[in-house]
Amino acid sequence: MDALYARAVALAVPVFLTLIAVELIADRWRRTYYYHLADSINSLSCGILSTGMRVFFGFIGLYTYERALSIAPWRLPADHWAVWIFAFVFFDLCYYWNHRLGHSSGLFWASHVVHHQSEEFNLTTALRQPGTGSFTAWIFYLPMALCGVPARVLLLVGVAQLFYQFWPHTRLIGKLGVLDRWVQTPSNHRVHHAQNDIYLDKNYVGVFMLWDHLFGSYQEELESEPCIYGIRGQLHSWNPIWANLHYYVAMAKDSWHARRWADKARIWLGPPGWRPADVAARTTKAAYDPHRDFVRYDPSRRLALSWYVLVQFVVLTASNSHFLAVLPKQGMAANLAYFAFIGVSLATLGGLLENRGEFAIWEAGRLALAATIVLVTGGWFGFAARWAAAGVAGFAIASIFALWTACSPSRTRAAAL
Repeated sequence: MDALYARAVALAVPVFLTLIAVELIADRWRRTYYYHLADSINSLSCGILSTGMRVFFGFIGLYTYERALSIAPWRLPADHWAVWIFAFVFFDLCYYWNHRLGHSSGLFWASHVVHHQSEEFNLTTALRQPGTGSFTAWIFYLPMALCGVPARVLLLVGVAQLFYQFWPHTRLIGKLGVLDRWVQTPSNHRVHHAQNDIYLDKNYVGVFMLWDHLFGSYQEELESEPCIYGIRGQLHSWNPIWANLHYYVAMAKDSWHARRWADKARIWLGPPGWRPADVAARTTKAAYDPHRDFVRYDPSRRLALSWYVLVQFVVLTASNSHFLAVLPKQGMAANLAYFAFIGVSLATLGGLLENRGEFAIWEAGRLALAATIVLVTGGWFGFAARWAAAGVAGFAIASIFALWTACSPSRTRAAAL
């Protein structure tokens, strides 16, 4: 398990949430309304799933990196400042190609698409990370191993670069002059997240804009072309598990129906959206026009249900922090069970935000299961104290009544959050 990443995230989450709260207050004060409840919860839910998946599967990249490092012709010293600077710049170059392939190959886009699904652009979007990245992203950093960069240096500069990319995800900061030319800024990253033709597949860097200038992928934000966020072929779901799987499912279907074996493979390795002629003939689509086709996904919800989901999500966020804290103290089975409970819970809340009645049954079952586990075992994943277990059980039981009230047919007022 990637314990270093888990500790770094646990320390950074309070800072991130504080900055999100500050941006939200500024957003409401300026009446820009760049935040919407369901979109923000969905982004943060994807981030929680991503963190857990990296904790469990980050060892794949670490193991492979160490193996490549063992055959490197030399080993750079981890205690020299120049090595850290070299590693940070080198990591950013590797990230550029990781990111660029994430937009130009179906297999890598299937993972990266999660980060681009949000129809808003705010600090919660920064935390909207894919859950499957641990299976493929490590490939692009093997050159660092072959150059002798120690694994500890790789991990720390990687975390530093990832955390740097948090602040450019905002619309409340305008252009920053010369900084926009040389480093990643909100203006540059707004371009990257836009689906307008002129902005599509531009500005891939994590920190240094040098790479986009050098490889011809730089695009300045234009006042005449406001950014339209989201993906072409919108997700239309608030389920974070489906957000991570939907593009894999779409490619698998196309690959299954393709007649030629070469086409079956190209669907995965070719550019995103490519389909064989025989498969494309089954469904014809008009040329895409974002100004015409963009319609915000916002199903009507009861106000009480929206507040219910918000409260449950706050509790699950705290549970995820507890999960990261108890990781080293529990066995693998308990850690997997805890993470599975959090993941299913987030998916259930997403279904409630879609106003789907079957997820109210799932939610009631989830709460009843939590209460039963606590009452039978007298504990909850590290909470062995009687008062703590009673608190978890009491909250679960109270939540069932709150859910019944929120889903009552008499609660007809639409959500305004």
